Amino acid sequence: MTEPLFRTEHLTKRYGGLTAVSKVCLELRKGELVGLIGPNGAGKTTCFNLITGADEPTSGCIKFRGEDCTGTCDYRMALKGVGRTFQNIRLWREMTVLDNVRTVCHAAAEDYGFWSGVLRLPRYRRAEQAITDRATALLERMGLGGELHEDAGDLPYGDQRKLEIARALALEPELLLLDEPAAGMNPAEKADLMHTVHSIREEYGLTILLIEHDMKFVMGICERIYVLDHGEEIAHGTPAEIRSNEKVIEAYLGSAHD
Repeated sequence: MTEPLFRTEHLTKRYGGLTAVSKVCLELRKGELVGLIGPNGAGKTTCFNLITGADEPTSGCIKFRGEDCTGTCDYRMALKGVGRTFQNIRLWREMTVLDNVRTVCHAAAEDYGFWSGVLRLPRYRRAEQAITDRATALLERMGLGGELHEDAGDLPYGDQRKLEIARALALEPELLLLDEPAAGMNPAEKADLMHTVHSIREEYGLTILLIEHDMKFVMGICERIYVLDHGEEIAHGTPAEIRSNEKVIEAYLGSAHD
């Protein structure tokens, strides 16, 4: 059996006397689409913050492509190939849709050199055009080709979510973490997002881990699901196994089954 693309081993985060995440072991193989669910306060976003380097674990290990990345900062994790979106949308609202993605493309682009940029030499112009072309292609792929020059903050909520995904893709990630991507969307937008997530996984060769509270969305899109409660993993399995798991029903789905 091949080495997983990504895994955590006994991942733990304590804030003083509060244990937010306790000995969580996740594993994703290349190309998988996996869900991470649980009630509010279960530790899901804390897990994402630890995985992406936005926070540092108290103990445990994070491995990506076989490399121990425990404690690596968020900027370096992004350059290693771990991208993410956020539960609360974090766009540069007063920048255009295009510039939101162009800015991120710059981080992944080849350096054209200081003087080339200052003097606007042909190398600089070619690099800038390539960045613009790539950002435009990503936005068109996400259905935002007609809003390139709109301010990001003026987009409808669903389109802001799509823009955030486009921006995450601009770093050319191998592992993409989506934090409640369907939050605030209507049923039609959620159905469209499900199709988009499936298609970008195939098109860009992504492995995806997502947090989502909408159980219909999770069950309809994920191949495997991990369930957290009070920072601990209480279940792991296929959607069918999770749907019938008594611990999950009690901790997270119980109110929907009363």
